[in-house]
Amino acid sequence: MRLYLSSHRLGRHTDTLLRLVGKRRNTLVVGNALDYIPAAARAVYTATTYDPVAELNALGLPASWLDLRDFVGAPIRLHDQLSSCGLVWVPGGNAFVLRRAMRASGFDGVIHGLLAQDALVYGGASAGAIVTAPTLRGLDLMDDPTVGTWGDEKISYEGLNLFPKSFVPHVASDHRDSAGADKAAAWLAEQGMPFVALQDGQVVTVEGDTTTLLP
Repeated sequence: MRLYLSSHRLGRHTDTLLRLVGKRRNTLVVGNALDYIPAAARAVYTATTYDPVAELNALGLPASWLDLRDFVGAPIRLHDQLSSCGLVWVPGGNAFVLRRAMRASGFDGVIHGLLAQDALVYGGASAGAIVTAPTLRGLDLMDDPTVGTWGDEKISYEGLNLFPKSFVPHVASDHRDSAGADKAAAWLAEQGMPFVALQDGQVVTVEGDTTTLLP
């Protein structure tokens, strides 16, 4: 299994990301952590503030968007799409909104299978990294779990369980979510729950049985 988990955007270690991905560089970007924001506002943000597809393309990772809402009830079709890439990149937003999209589309099972086969790299920043943990408990101090609910679905704190600890990004950083991140890290520590807290720029990688914190 290969993971590249960043506190903010691509982090400071894009050379490591390129090495992890290797020669199969086609990338799909899952932006569903921002589904709670109206489409017009998202388009303005992408055009004026930050475009992960453009950043990945500039790095030499040919990227395109993948909307999990297009695959609700169609996990086989999603598997076929993800099988075509060497990297799935999941940027930030609201971790609870992202998890709902992942569950509804069958992304959970698909990504577990592909990572077990070492067929691709899972890369995520902020919310995209948070959801890899076993649980999202405590991260509701950063992200509102009631935002953008789908119908009457109950709030779930279940993570993807790709990474064995809770993941807290933006700790002690110049980021609008840093205050919430500090609270989340303090709560997890009080509960005795294992977690990794990262400042922006830092990255955690997983390569098989080896986990590395990159400063």
